[in-house]
Amino acid sequence: MLIYGINPVLEALRAGKVTAIRVAERSSERIATLIRLAERGGVSVHTVGPADLDRATRGAAHQGVVADARDAGRLTVGDLVRQASGAPLIVVLDGIEDPQNVGAILRSVDAAGADGVVRQSRHAAALGGAAAKASAGALAHVKIADVVNIARALETLKEAGVWTVGLAGDAPKRYDRIDYTLPTALVVGAEGAGLRRLVRERCDWLVSIPMQGHVQSLNASVAAAIALFEAVRQRSP
Repeated sequence: MLIYGINPVLEALRAGKVTAIRVAERSSERIATLIRLAERGGVSVHTVGPADLDRATRGAAHQGVVADARDAGRLTVGDLVRQASGAPLIVVLDGIEDPQNVGAILRSVDAAGADGVVRQSRHAAALGGAAAKASAGALAHVKIADVVNIARALETLKEAGVWTVGLAGDAPKRYDRIDYTLPTALVVGAEGAGLRRLVRERCDWLVSIPMQGHVQSLNASVAAAIALFEAVRQRSP
Protein backbone atom coordinates (compact mmCIF):
# COMPACT_ATOMS: atom_id res chain seq x y z
CA MET A 1 0.00 0.00 0.00
CA LEU A 2 1.33 3.42 -0.96
CA ILE A 3 0.83 6.24 1.54
CA TYR A 4 2.04 9.82 1.47
CA GLY A 5 2.18 12.95 3.59
CA ILE A 6 4.23 13.58 6.71
CA ASN A 7 1.66 12.62 9.37
CA PRO A 8 0.42 9.43 7.67
CA VAL A 9 3.98 8.21 7.07
CA LEU A 10 5.06 9.14 10.60
CA GLU A 11 2.18 7.20 12.17
CA ALA A 12 2.76 4.21 9.88
CA LEU A 13 6.43 4.20 10.95
CA ARG A 14 5.42 4.29 14.61
CA ALA A 15 3.06 1.38 13.98
CA GLY A 16 5.87 -0.62 12.35
CA LYS A 17 4.09 -0.92 9.00
CA VAL A 18 6.52 0.85 6.66
CA THR A 19 8.92 -1.14 4.47
CA ALA A 20 10.57 1.77 2.61
CA ILE A 21 10.26 5.52 2.24
CA ARG A 22 11.12 7.94 -0.56
CA VAL A 23 11.86 11.59 0.14
CA ALA A 24 12.37 14.51 -2.24
CA GLU A 25 14.79 16.37 0.04
CA ARG A 26 16.29 16.05 3.51
CA SER A 27 16.54 19.66 4.66
CA SER A 28 13.18 19.92 6.41
CA GLU A 29 13.26 19.16 10.14
CA ARG A 30 10.03 17.14 9.88
CA ILE A 31 11.47 15.06 7.04
CA ALA A 32 14.67 14.61 9.04
CA THR A 33 12.61 13.29 11.96
CA LEU A 34 10.95 10.77 9.63
CA ILE A 35 14.32 9.66 8.31
CA ARG A 36 15.76 9.16 11.80
CA LEU A 37 12.74 7.12 12.85
CA ALA A 38 12.94 5.03 9.67
CA GLU A 39 16.65 4.36 10.09
CA ARG A 40 16.18 3.32 13.73
CA GLY A 41 13.56 0.83 12.55
CA GLY A 42 15.72 -0.56 9.76
CA VAL A 43 13.51 0.96 7.06
CA SER A 44 15.29 1.87 3.83
CA VAL A 45 15.28 5.53 2.81
CA HIS A 46 15.71 6.69 -0.80
CA THR A 47 16.15 10.26 -2.03
CA VAL A 48 14.35 10.88 -5.33
CA GLY A 49 13.27 13.84 -7.40
CA PRO A 50 9.99 15.65 -6.68
CA ALA A 51 8.68 14.54 -10.08
CA ASP A 52 9.07 10.91 -9.02
CA LEU A 53 6.82 11.51 -6.00
CA ASP A 54 4.34 13.43 -8.15
CA ARG A 55 4.08 10.45 -10.49
CA ALA A 56 3.78 7.93 -7.66
CA THR A 57 0.96 9.88 -6.01
CA ARG A 58 -0.67 11.07 -9.27
CA GLY A 59 -0.14 14.68 -8.30
CA ALA A 60 -1.49 14.46 -4.74
CA ALA A 61 -0.08 16.69 -1.97
CA HIS A 62 2.65 14.32 -0.74
CA GLN A 63 4.64 16.91 1.29
CA GLY A 64 7.87 15.45 -0.01
CA VAL A 65 7.52 11.91 1.32
CA VAL A 66 6.02 8.64 0.09
CA ALA A 67 6.10 5.27 1.88
CA ASP A 68 5.44 1.66 1.04
CA ALA A 69 3.42 0.18 3.88
CA ARG A 70 2.31 -3.31 4.79
CA ASP A 71 -1.36 -4.16 5.03
CA ALA A 72 -2.44 -4.67 8.63
CA GLY A 73 -3.62 -8.18 7.80
CA ARG A 74 -7.09 -9.63 7.61
CA LEU A 75 -9.42 -9.24 10.58
CA THR A 76 -12.94 -10.56 10.96
CA VAL A 77 -15.93 -8.96 12.63
CA GLY A 78 -15.51 -11.52 15.39
CA ASP A 79 -11.88 -10.42 15.87
CA LEU A 80 -12.97 -6.83 16.48
CA VAL A 81 -15.48 -7.97 19.10
CA ARG A 82 -13.06 -10.36 20.83
CA GLN A 83 -10.19 -7.87 20.89
CA ALA A 84 -12.27 -5.03 22.36
CA SER A 85 -10.92 -3.74 25.67
CA GLY A 86 -14.42 -3.45 27.17
CA ALA A 87 -17.92 -3.23 25.74
CA PRO A 88 -17.19 -3.08 21.99
CA LEU A 89 -17.65 0.22 20.17
CA ILE A 90 -17.41 -0.34 16.42
CA VAL A 91 -18.23 1.73 13.34
CA VAL A 92 -19.74 0.05 10.28
CA LEU A 93 -19.40 1.80 6.91
CA ASP A 94 -22.23 1.12 4.48
CA GLY A 95 -21.26 2.08 0.95
CA ILE A 96 -19.01 5.05 1.72
CA GLU A 97 -16.87 5.50 -1.39
CA ASP A 98 -15.25 8.88 -0.69
CA PRO A 99 -11.72 8.34 0.73
CA GLN A 100 -11.86 11.76 2.42
CA ASN A 101 -14.92 10.69 4.40
CA VAL A 102 -13.43 7.31 5.23
CA GLY A 103 -10.19 8.93 6.39
CA ALA A 104 -12.03 11.44 8.57
CA ILE A 105 -14.10 8.64 10.13
CA LEU A 106 -10.94 6.65 10.87
CA ARG A 107 -9.48 9.72 12.55
CA SER A 108 -12.56 10.02 14.78
CA VAL A 109 -12.55 6.28 15.54
CA ASP A 110 -8.95 6.53 16.71
CA ALA A 111 -9.58 9.72 18.71
CA ALA A 112 -12.60 8.17 20.43
CA GLY A 113 -10.69 5.00 21.32
CA ALA A 114 -13.23 2.85 19.48
CA ASP A 115 -12.44 -0.77 18.70
CA GLY A 116 -12.44 -0.73 14.93
CA VAL A 117 -14.25 -0.36 11.63
CA VAL A 118 -16.19 -2.79 9.47
CA ARG A 119 -16.21 -2.02 5.76
CA GLN A 120 -17.31 -3.77 2.61
CA SER A 121 -14.43 -5.07 0.50
CA ARG A 122 -16.14 -3.98 -2.74
CA HIS A 123 -17.90 -0.70 -3.62
CA ALA A 124 -15.98 1.11 -0.88
CA ALA A 125 -13.22 3.72 -0.78
CA ALA A 126 -9.75 2.26 -1.13
CA LEU A 127 -7.62 2.37 1.98
CA GLY A 128 -4.73 4.00 0.18
CA GLY A 129 -2.89 7.29 0.22
CA ALA A 130 -5.92 9.62 0.09
CA ALA A 131 -7.69 7.89 2.99
CA ALA A 132 -4.46 7.69 4.99
CA LYS A 133 -3.80 11.41 4.52
CA ALA A 134 -7.39 12.37 5.41
CA SER A 135 -7.09 10.22 8.54
CA ALA A 136 -3.97 12.17 9.66
CA GLY A 137 -2.24 8.83 10.11
CA ALA A 138 -5.02 7.08 12.03
CA LEU A 139 -5.26 4.44 9.29
CA ALA A 140 -2.04 2.95 10.68
CA HIS A 141 -3.68 2.34 14.07
CA VAL A 142 -7.38 1.57 13.54
CA LYS A 143 -8.38 -2.10 13.26
CA ILE A 144 -10.38 -2.78 10.11
CA ALA A 145 -12.45 -5.82 9.15
CA ASP A 146 -13.34 -6.22 5.48
CA VAL A 147 -16.55 -8.11 4.76
CA VAL A 148 -18.39 -9.19 1.63
CA ASN A 149 -21.84 -8.15 2.83
CA ILE A 150 -22.65 -5.43 5.38
CA ALA A 151 -26.14 -6.76 6.18
CA ARG A 152 -24.68 -10.16 7.07
CA ALA A 153 -21.96 -8.47 9.12
CA LEU A 154 -24.69 -6.81 11.21
CA GLU A 155 -26.19 -10.23 11.87
CA THR A 156 -22.77 -11.45 13.01
CA LEU A 157 -22.47 -8.49 15.36
CA LYS A 158 -25.93 -9.13 16.82
CA GLU A 159 -25.09 -12.80 17.38
CA ALA A 160 -22.04 -11.60 19.32
CA GLY A 161 -24.24 -9.45 21.58
CA VAL A 162 -23.53 -6.11 19.90
CA TRP A 163 -26.43 -3.68 19.40
CA THR A 164 -26.53 -2.06 15.96
CA VAL A 165 -27.45 1.63 15.71
CA GLY A 166 -27.99 3.08 12.23
CA LEU A 167 -27.65 6.83 11.60
CA ALA A 168 -30.57 7.97 9.44
CA GLY A 169 -31.72 11.55 8.98
CA ASP A 170 -35.41 10.57 8.89
CA ALA A 171 -35.39 8.48 12.09
CA PRO A 172 -37.71 9.82 14.83
CA LYS A 173 -35.44 8.67 17.69
CA ARG A 174 -32.64 11.04 18.74
CA TYR A 175 -29.08 9.73 18.63
CA ASP A 176 -28.50 10.68 22.28
CA ARG A 177 -31.46 8.64 23.55
CA ILE A 178 -29.57 5.38 23.08
CA ASP A 179 -27.59 3.60 25.80
CA TYR A 180 -24.11 3.45 24.29
CA THR A 181 -22.61 1.84 27.38
CA LEU A 182 -23.87 -1.42 25.87
CA PRO A 183 -21.79 -3.16 23.17
CA THR A 184 -22.55 -0.96 20.16
CA ALA A 185 -21.94 -0.77 16.44
CA LEU A 186 -22.68 2.58 14.79
CA VAL A 187 -23.75 2.11 11.18
CA VAL A 188 -23.01 5.02 8.82
CA GLY A 189 -24.30 5.27 5.25
CA ALA A 190 -23.04 7.19 2.27
CA GLU A 191 -23.93 10.84 1.84
CA GLY A 192 -27.05 11.30 -0.22
CA ALA A 193 -28.01 7.63 -0.43
CA GLY A 194 -27.80 6.95 3.31
CA LEU A 195 -28.20 3.42 4.62
CA ARG A 196 -29.27 0.81 2.11
CA ARG A 197 -32.65 -0.86 2.67
CA LEU A 198 -31.40 -4.26 3.86
CA VAL A 199 -28.92 -2.59 6.18
CA ARG A 200 -31.62 -0.34 7.67
CA GLU A 201 -33.85 -3.35 8.27
CA ARG A 202 -31.12 -5.14 10.21
CA CYS A 203 -30.33 -2.28 12.57
CA ASP A 204 -31.71 -2.62 16.10
CA TRP A 205 -32.31 1.14 16.20
CA LEU A 206 -32.36 3.97 13.70
CA VAL A 207 -31.43 7.36 15.12
CA SER A 208 -31.04 10.89 13.82
CA ILE A 209 -29.09 13.98 14.84
CA PRO A 210 -31.46 16.97 15.30
CA MET A 211 -30.85 19.76 12.80
CA GLN A 212 -31.65 23.30 13.91
CA GLY A 213 -30.56 25.28 10.85
CA HIS A 214 -31.49 25.44 7.19
CA VAL A 215 -29.35 22.50 6.06
CA GLN A 216 -31.04 19.18 6.76
CA SER A 217 -28.11 16.79 6.71
CA LEU A 218 -24.55 16.39 7.93
CA ASN A 219 -21.42 15.10 6.27
CA ALA A 220 -21.17 11.36 6.99
CA SER A 221 -17.88 11.71 8.85
CA VAL A 222 -19.24 14.53 11.02
CA ALA A 223 -22.34 12.50 11.91
CA ALA A 224 -20.17 9.53 12.81
CA ALA A 225 -17.97 11.68 15.03
CA ILE A 226 -20.96 13.19 16.88
CA ALA A 227 -22.38 9.74 17.65
CA LEU A 228 -18.97 8.35 18.63
CA PHE A 229 -18.30 11.07 21.14
CA GLU A 230 -21.78 10.74 22.62
CA ALA A 231 -20.79 7.11 23.28
CA VAL A 232 -17.51 8.32 24.81
CA ARG A 233 -19.44 10.78 27.02
CA GLN A 234 -21.77 8.08 28.26
CA ARG A 235 -18.93 5.67 28.93
CA SER A 236 -16.81 8.20 30.82
CA PRO A 237 -16.76 7.93 34.65
